[in-house]
Amino acid sequence: MTTTSSKSQAPASLDDGPGSESLIRRLVNLQSVWILGVLLVIVAYFAIAGGGKFFSASNFTQISQNISVLAILGVGMTFIIITSGIDLSVGSVLVFASVIAAKVMQGMGGTSGGAVVVGILAGLVAGGAWGWLNGFLVAKAKIPPFIVTLGTLSAALGLSQVITSGLNVTLDDSSLTDFGIYTKVIGIPGLPFVALIVVILGGILLHRTKFGRYTYAIGSNAEAAKRVGVKVDKHLIQVYCFAGALAGVGAMLYLAQYGTTTIAGQSLTNLNVIAAVVIGGTSVFGGEGSMFGTMVGLFIPAVLQSGFIIVGVEPFWQGVAVGVVLIAAVYIDQTRRAAALRGARSSRSSKKLAVKK
Repeated sequence: MTTTSSKSQAPASLDDGPGSESLIRRLVNLQSVWILGVLLVIVAYFAIAGGGKFFSASNFTQISQNISVLAILGVGMTFIIITSGIDLSVGSVLVFASVIAAKVMQGMGGTSGGAVVVGILAGLVAGGAWGWLNGFLVAKAKIPPFIVTLGTLSAALGLSQVITSGLNVTLDDSSLTDFGIYTKVIGIPGLPFVALIVVILGGILLHRTKFGRYTYAIGSNAEAAKRVGVKVDKHLIQVYCFAGALAGVGAMLYLAQYGTTTIAGQSLTNLNVIAAVVIGGTSVFGGEGSMFGTMVGLFIPAVLQSGFIIVGVEPFWQGVAVGVVLIAAVYIDQTRRAAALRGARSSRSSKKLAVKK
């Protein structure tokens, strides 16, 4: 069972002889590597232009908090896009999960202890339920992921507004918000460390388990995966359910950080997460991607936003810069795949000619 495309699985060698690809060339071809270079250039520029402000503890804390929720959502989105799917509903699912969690806490008449635990579990179940629905409609009903998640984006947000009458639910003096505000590790708020744990576990699941191998296999060739025994429909449902549950986790971090559901504040969350995952090297054609690349892709918009503020540039330019990088990333991925396909065809033609001779 292969986990990535045949090109990425080619044996590495320091020899540049015919029929082999050098290790250095493979590294250069990895999108996550060159996008890391882009990130380092951006950091270096803002470090010089912004003086010591960019590397200040307060700026680092702000950047880490800004990407905490997006990092958790990015883990689930990486799995989905590797299967050649998409999830446009992740922002709305996050809102719905936060609404359910907050309402459960309020309904139990408390914002600490058992009420918070039950509320968190309710939020995770709510997120997972939307993910299961997405996966079921994609895998069983055979509706394109774009259409399914576009529909659930509207449905989840609409139900959130129905439940709350369009008003935000605020948690006052909650132990959940106390954790988000007052818990610190080496001077850094605890939320980024929660996100880091989720990212590490997601990376292990993707790169070191059978679940991850099946995810790559389905994205590379779903029909071939089915022929070798992978239960494709079941796995797709599990992937989408997993992403939905992670949206629930992200909702809990959002509640912990801000203490409110912010129903109208997640309209661009799905696009930001998808952009970060694709910029980080996860192919929109499926079968290729890494958790490391996703994290690099997440840092680019966060660093741009922070850096623009420090050097006095309007932060709206962040969207322009991220859009340019996103288009460039997809173009490079498409060009690289086309070149690999031409190389494979050329190799087959050469073998046929050799056999005839």
